[in-house]
Amino acid sequence: MVPSRRRGIRRRSLLAGAAVLGTAGAVGATGCSRVPEGSTLERLRSAGTVRLGIAGEVPFGYIDESGEFTGEAPELAKVIFKRLGIANVQPVATEFGSLIPGLGSQQFDVVSAGMYINKERCGQVLFADPEYQMLDAFIVRKGNPKNLRNYEDVVKSKAKFATGAGYAEIGYAMEAGIAERDIVILQDQVAGLNAVESGRVDVFAGTALTTRSVVTKSRKAETTEPFPPKVGGKEKIDGGGFAFRLNDTELRDAVNKELHKMKKSGELFRILRPFGFTKDEMTTMTAKELCAV
Repeated sequence: MVPSRRRGIRRRSLLAGAAVLGTAGAVGATGCSRVPEGSTLERLRSAGTVRLGIAGEVPFGYIDESGEFTGEAPELAKVIFKRLGIANVQPVATEFGSLIPGLGSQQFDVVSAGMYINKERCGQVLFADPEYQMLDAFIVRKGNPKNLRNYEDVVKSKAKFATGAGYAEIGYAMEAGIAERDIVILQDQVAGLNAVESGRVDVFAGTALTTRSVVTKSRKAETTEPFPPKVGGKEKIDGGGFAFRLNDTELRDAVNKELHKMKKSGELFRILRPFGFTKDEMTTMTAKELCAV
């Protein structure tokens, strides 16, 4: 729900991405009805290919204008899995809300979409430590006529509120007092920008990185300053990372080992920076910490 943020590449629609992927998506959907014997890491090394679940969200994981899959999470995955002895990565495009179900049904081996790590999801999947930390922001009309700076402002002004399908921002909005029936659910941040520009909604909530990237060329909309949402009355900073099936501890640990090396050397930031990430969005938080809140 989230995902990015960067090189002026406009996010492709999910359907366009799926069409480009073609056979890759079909193989992911039908090729594995059961879990092969042996550990997942051993199986992936033997096969030489890992299937990555992506959701078409810039800058986390998406199909660019040349039809190639990219994003901070896939680019990071390419490096890490090569070092784990898995040379090839295969994208499998799906809607964000289908990532966890697709992982469980063997449509792909890993979710590589910068997925936010939270308590609810930690009961469904196993997370690597986060690649980044992130605040929220809003897409609003130019000049921010309703002066919307956080979720509480939306409640007070009775603004028409929207966010993306499966986004963590749905829960944050409800926590602030926005009724679920009043939340407009859109496909992604591009649809959110269009809705704000056309006046169908007053505000679209997403990550600070995704919102600032999508309004770059807009003449009618802007993004607000980043802010932390509140959970239980306390400010919350989110973090996103790779997700694995609950029994894939060996694979998660192997990825974490490489990830920690890259954090220490600065390589992680060098990979994420072209997608709009700043040093302020680098983090030392752990999945364990994020799973607790």
